[in-house]
Amino acid sequence: MKGKVYIVGTGPGDPELLTLKAKTVIEKADVILYDRLVSNGVISLCRKEAEKIYVGKELGEASMQEEIHNTLVKKAEEGKTIARLKGGDPYVFGRGEEEYIHLVKHNIECEVIPGVTSAIAVPAYAGIPVTSRLSSHGFTVITGTIVNDYPITCDYIPRRGTLVVLMAIHNIKNVKEVLLKVRDPEESVAIIENGTLAEQRVILGKLKEVDILVERHCIKSPALIVIGEVVKFRDVLWKYK
Repeated sequence: MKGKVYIVGTGPGDPELLTLKAKTVIEKADVILYDRLVSNGVISLCRKEAEKIYVGKELGEASMQEEIHNTLVKKAEEGKTIARLKGGDPYVFGRGEEEYIHLVKHNIECEVIPGVTSAIAVPAYAGIPVTSRLSSHGFTVITGTIVNDYPITCDYIPRRGTLVVLMAIHNIKNVKEVLLKVRDPEESVAIIENGTLAEQRVILGKLKEVDILVERHCIKSPALIVIGEVVKFRDVLWKYK
């Protein structure tokens, strides 16, 4: 009999933000395939005898996705229960939908377990709400790159409201150039590195200098960028933390 694959969102980093269902699946799985952004605290929940396979992709390793697809099918055909772990939520720039489609095409039973997305949780941990009745009635989440590492375009960038940009640090100069075609260069910006973890860093500034801030503070991935009036809440909320 074929096994089953669970595509699991493990949240933004802090293992205490894992859902109960995700924890249950991780603890019972025979095989664990995990990404680069899955924390050691989450991996420690696996059974000692579980097979652990690291499949974290670095920039420029898009071809590895096919290997992941093949490994998932192979292990499922061996009758194993597989937990495919992804940082954040599998369907928020996580390619979870691609893996789900591939598995279903191979007649593999598959279930998606949502995770807490970093687009909301990381700003919250930094004292920044993504929406506010006082200043932002909506928020948009975009990625700094699209297929084959092409830079983003203006198509998905709103003129107002909170904007959260994921996976943009490596491409920050191009991202800034596109953002400034739509957004005010004087808008407040927060760059959050290693969000929800003990080593979290928050750098504040203006959109017009976002690339300079990344370079000056040696920001590394994982990091995200929050743009908009809500960034100003950090100073207020931090006073009561």
